[in-house]
Amino acid sequence: MTALERRASVSLAMIFAARMLGLFLVLPVFALEAARYPGGDDPARVGLAMGIYGLTQAVLQIPFGLASDRFGRKRVIIVGLLVFAAGSLLAAAATTLTGLVAGRALQGAGAVSAAVTALLADQTRDEVRTKAMALVGASIGLMFAVSLVAAPLLVAQIGLGGLFAVTGALALSCIAVVLWGAPPEPAKHKNMPRGRLSEVLSHTPLLRLDVGVFILHAVQLAMWMAIPALMVQAGLAKADHWQVYLPAVLASFVVMGATLFPLERRGYLRAVFLAAIGVVVLVQFGLMLVAPSPSLAALAVLLFVFFCGFNVLEATQPSLVSRIAPPHARGASLGVYNTLQSLGFFAGGAVGGWLSKSVGAQGLFMTCAALMLVWLVVAWPMKAPRPRKSAEEVLADEAQAHT
Repeated sequence: MTALERRASVSLAMIFAARMLGLFLVLPVFALEAARYPGGDDPARVGLAMGIYGLTQAVLQIPFGLASDRFGRKRVIIVGLLVFAAGSLLAAAATTLTGLVAGRALQGAGAVSAAVTALLADQTRDEVRTKAMALVGASIGLMFAVSLVAAPLLVAQIGLGGLFAVTGALALSCIAVVLWGAPPEPAKHKNMPRGRLSEVLSHTPLLRLDVGVFILHAVQLAMWMAIPALMVQAGLAKADHWQVYLPAVLASFVVMGATLFPLERRGYLRAVFLAAIGVVVLVQFGLMLVAPSPSLAALAVLLFVFFCGFNVLEATQPSLVSRIAPPHARGASLGVYNTLQSLGFFAGGAVGGWLSKSVGAQGLFMTCAALMLVWLVVAWPMKAPRPRKSAEEVLADEAQAHT
């Protein structure tokens, strides 16, 4: 990467991470804390409050991406961050579950994922774009890890409203990163062909990844409708949940770094990707077995294994989309991908709350296992994308062809 590409990758990953932290920071404690609000005794409504963020994200992701093409990436990102911050402050001031739903919905209306990833694609060459997209994907996994560790500690000091206020402050600080941290937007190429939505929706390899990101984030949110209560049932106070999360998260990052990148260089990306899906499937079955009488040791092991699989999938999927998508349709591909990701957030929260109420934790984890098995079947025919040639290699090939 050039210095400019590193600057673009780091600054835009920071923006993406801060926005995702708005979702993840309340995830480990939301189900428990929301029960204190009027109306919070209904798990289905709590799940709706958690997942409504993803629904508004999904509705507005493609319009925000199209607006960034017309009005400029940075302008749209700043508007989205302001909307996100306003939603965070509304949720911080909420005194009822209905107020939380409204705040979360407004948070999600700041749908800047497609605009951020499109700007990153604008700022990087083809041969390094996979690294840049992987950095964004890794930032999601890192924010999830940070939230699981920090949320129980923070909520004990400042409450759920305080968590939302912190999220709003982070969003406002990211505006400074957009204005002065990210490199200037490149000049637009008016004659560049535009990707069509119909082209993206008929691209089978991309559709496999779209299905996968929907299922992964639906399962992720659904799990945390039950896991905090299982931890409490196992005898660990909610303020101490970080004692399980922190070792599991840190160890899983070590495992990912020691396996994913070396095996990808050796050509085993497909095997690692499918194995990570299988690992998450096994975790769901394990949680289903321990749910009736959970122990801290069993939950700690299962969460460690889950994070190993989740981090691999979260780091590789955006990279695969950027490599598989036709260059002229990359923006449309990322818009659809982020839309399905947001729909997964909504479905996981809303349906997860309903399942927790209707069939209990065991039924919830059984449903998650079934969804992951569907993804494994869908992903099985995938092929690892061929590495793109660098600019130097292309020039060398052209010179050789002329001779």
